[in-house]
Amino acid sequence: MTYPYLWRWQSEKGRLHAPKDRPTCLAITIPDPRQGLTHLVLLAISGTAPTEGQTALEIPVLELRRAGLSTLKRGWITVSEYNYDVAERSFHFDPNQTARGSFGPGFMNQIRAAIRPLFTTAQGRIDRTL
Repeated sequence: MTYPYLWRWQSEKGRLHAPKDRPTCLAITIPDPRQGLTHLVLLAISGTAPTEGQTALEIPVLELRRAGLSTLKRGWITVSEYNYDVAERSFHFDPNQTARGSFGPGFMNQIRAAIRPLFTTAQGRIDRTL
């Protein structure tokens, strides 16, 4: 899927909008039936190696294919930050878009394990609900 992912460095500069849509991984959806809302955790996918201060998993070629991404270059999924959004209230998330593909269950488990520490602090969260 694509999403206007806002990088942490952009958020720290006071930006509220990302300059472009980029491939993202919808890593976690958390339904809240009492409020009728779906909380989203979105991770950036990039063809550029992580910079200093970023943590990313390199995406294996098989997973690039499964996700419908180019295999002509390497790919990384950033796991040191994430965009938080609410599907039903989002100005950014398009629930009607067709996914390019999806990562396999084993790789998704690796991704979720890598981002689990982010949820003990709000340090990696970029709130897109504002």
